[in-house]
Amino acid sequence: MKTTFIKKHNEMPRRDFNNCHDGKGAIRWLGVLDGNDPGGKILKFVHDDVLPPKTSIGIHTHTDDQEYYYIISGQGVMTLDGQESEVNAGDITIVFPSGQHGLENRSDEDLRILVFCITAEGV
Repeated sequence: MKTTFIKKHNEMPRRDFNNCHDGKGAIRWLGVLDGNDPGGKILKFVHDDVLPPKTSIGIHTHTDDQEYYYIISGQGVMTLDGQESEVNAGDITIVFPSGQHGLENRSDEDLRILVFCITAEGV
């Protein structure tokens, strides 16, 4: 059984993700980890995402997982179960099973987030 793992930055898939969850514009998506990597039983994925100005991740519901958005840089407006809150670098949000969220970059600078998603079984 492996007890350690490393994945190099140049091995991580990346792409522009248009209209993420019916959001606006294209976010820059980097797949840091996914369910095929070690630890994938509970950890579904880790993304390093950049929302350029005036883009968004549309409001969507999580049914069988929970998702964490950690704000690395920039600022945005997070909608959590219908309620808007401003988020800034260093803030974290969590959506639990049956929760709903979305994120919008209304600023003139990039908004960078780390997204961690785990299965409900890991909760």
